Amino acid sequence: MVSSVIAPPRQATPAHNDAGPPPGGNGFGGFGGGWNSGGGARPTIAMSGVWVGIASIVMLFGALTSAFIIRRGVATSWVRTPLPNIIFLNSAVLLVSSLTLEFSRSSLTAGLTRRFFVWLYTTLILGGAFIAGQLTAWRELVRRGIYLATYPSGSFFYLLTGAHALHLLGGIVALIVLVCRAPKIARGVVTRTLLDGTALYWHFMYALWMYILLLLILKG
Repeated sequence: MVSSVIAPPRQATPAHNDAGPPPGGNGFGGFGGGWNSGGGARPTIAMSGVWVGIASIVMLFGALTSAFIIRRGVATSWVRTPLPNIIFLNSAVLLVSSLTLEFSRSSLTAGLTRRFFVWLYTTLILGGAFIAGQLTAWRELVRRGIYLATYPSGSFFYLLTGAHALHLLGGIVALIVLVCRAPKIARGVVTRTLLDGTALYWHFMYALWMYILLLLILKG
């Protein structure tokens, strides 16, 4: 009698899923999506880069604030710079742009592609309107005879608002790139860290602007 050895059936190995995380991400407020398809370490690196950039800007404006307060303290006669009224309108424009960018993110999460595009384009337009408003504010000071070297408070007004506008232009460039990639993001071809990272930076720009405005009102 020939005995036979019956091997146990071989279990199937689960297939590896290379699809990566869904476009919505899983971070706080949607800030955990991937920069490109596949997710992994690259989204973490990309978002870390945004935070590093924010930290460097905080240090820059911390130094400017210290210089501003020290200069004001040692001045024998400090002349206040009258704030152009348009900067308050600019503040409202920047606030609305932060809201529209959040509406765009929420629309993408909900699968509302058309609204995602509309709110994104609106944010870009409002960002441009803010820069135009800042140029108008500077022109108004020039018409009043207040230049960069007229007196210290005017110098710090130009310096603080100009540095903010320069960094905001970086956010506008990111929005332009985002608009170009929006169709791929909406289709899920690339994931949404570019959107979420830009939103994080943009909201920070609004918070920074409100800090500058408060500083100028109280100490300018």
